Amino acid sequence: MDIAERYHALDAQVYPWFEAQWQRVVKLHDSQHLPHALLINGMPGLGKQAFAEALAGYVICHQPRDGRACGQCRSCQLLNSSGHPDLYFLAPSDSGKAIKVDQIRELSDFMHSTAQQGGYRVVILNPAEAMNTSAANALLKTLEEPGNDVLLILITHQLGQVMPTIKSRCQRVDCHPPQLAQATQWMVEHLELSEEEAAQLLDVVHGAPLAAIEFKEAGHRALRGKFLVALKELLQDKSTPFEVAASFHKEDVEALLSWLQGLLADVSRIKVGGAAAPIRNRDVQKMLNSVAKYTSKDRIFTLVDTVQQERLGVARRQNPNKQLMLERILIDWRDLVRTE
Repeated sequence: MDIAERYHALDAQVYPWFEAQWQRVVKLHDSQHLPHALLINGMPGLGKQAFAEALAGYVICHQPRDGRACGQCRSCQLLNSSGHPDLYFLAPSDSGKAIKVDQIRELSDFMHSTAQQGGYRVVILNPAEAMNTSAANALLKTLEEPGNDVLLILITHQLGQVMPTIKSRCQRVDCHPPQLAQATQWMVEHLELSEEEAAQLLDVVHGAPLAAIEFKEAGHRALRGKFLVALKELLQDKSTPFEVAASFHKEDVEALLSWLQGLLADVSRIKVGGAAAPIRNRDVQKMLNSVAKYTSKDRIFTLVDTVQQERLGVARRQNPNKQLMLERILIDWRDLVRTE
């Protein structure tokens, strides 16, 4: 693989909610204690890729200062133009596909080569959970003997899907959603929203600011509104699971499942804490209160597990028929409030 095939335009930046994690890795680097492999863990939509790219730029920079890359040296110029020969991006060849063993073998050749600009060679692998078993086992050999001045940055959105042997050979950098006040203020400044609008968006996407931006730009607000109405009508027997599945199976099914999972999480909170429990989907609180009142914890948790598994299957393109999958899930949603 040549540099043109493994390069993409950088979005290197450290968002305010990652400042503590950034200071930690910079301190490790400056004290010459940076490990050869980092595992950046957190939910999607937080900016982990941008964090990884900023770190790559920092360790490759010839003259970093004040905890940031200088932006002026030859390495920085390469990073921000045609691509840097000592930076390697590894991702599935197609979105939703697996990272395969042949890709890891090519990566190993890069990691054991000589840095063309001197200093570090850096690999950003995203997402780590996309590696199939053969690829993960091949990477283990590289992790055991990575070579000198090599930094492998693995990004994961689903830590539980990463092989334990991979996790044990990496130092973890956990990334959490920012505090609501910080995220709201950032969105107000960057999207020209009111605080109320920003807070509502963050509720829908579980507090991930970049996911909120994507939600807004993709026009998902209208789709979510239609989906919520359909879910309510299912509970009221005004429509059937088959009709709803037929209406939505050509939409962004992963987004639909994400929203449904969020609704179920709120139902669980209400079931445990009562109607006053804090929830995210406050615009449909009445419906959620009703579901919590008439369903059982076992039914909720069973459906949560089902939705989670189907989301994983959709992300990996394993589900052959989205309409049938939606039908099964929507039947279970409707049956949450049905008595035997």
